[in-house]
Amino acid sequence: MIFNKDTAKKTAELLLQINAIKLNPKNPFSWASGWKSPIYCDNRVTLSFPPIRNYIREEFSKHIEKEFGKPDVIAGVATGAIGIGMLVAEYMGLPFVYVRPEPKKHGRQNQVEGFLQKGQNVVVVEDLISTGNSSLLAVEALKEAGANVKGMVAIFTYGFDISVENFKKANVTLHTLSNYDNLLELAVAKKYITEDEQHTLQEWRVSPSTWGVEV
Repeated sequence: MIFNKDTAKKTAELLLQINAIKLNPKNPFSWASGWKSPIYCDNRVTLSFPPIRNYIREEFSKHIEKEFGKPDVIAGVATGAIGIGMLVAEYMGLPFVYVRPEPKKHGRQNQVEGFLQKGQNVVVVEDLISTGNSSLLAVEALKEAGANVKGMVAIFTYGFDISVENFKKANVTLHTLSNYDNLLELAVAKKYITEDEQHTLQEWRVSPSTWGVEV
């Protein structure tokens, strides 16, 4: 669920302007998973643009407090959301922790890094939602550490059916600054893509794992 339409539209435009999101239906990208994709998203690019990272930080902070109340701790998902999560925590005057994909193999073998007390209310910050699997593993790690996870916020989601289902099954509330539908709508309006290319991008979202695969 997006926070609101205006935020979704502005966030999509900013991400396109700085090439944090690239649309290239004619020459698809290859994801680490092996999927062929007409879109590539790297929201870490936002950290290199102070006005844009400040916009994201402030929108997150405003909407977190509105949707979840002021939490005790902000948690970032490593590695993509550590930077923006830290900015949000700083802006809200809150402690910050981050969650590794898996526990360290040495030392204290932490998966949650930072000071977290049992029973504290936590909102998780993520940069991008695809299937939601890695994001929900972070939520699980926080819960195992005794946190009361109020929900998650992310900059952008592809809105795959599988991710919607995964968040529903895990009973985790997700809010995003923007999403795929708003991105495509804006991309056509601003002539980043044609209507034919929009159709291709919509087809990909329906079945991303098989799109572009030659039979």
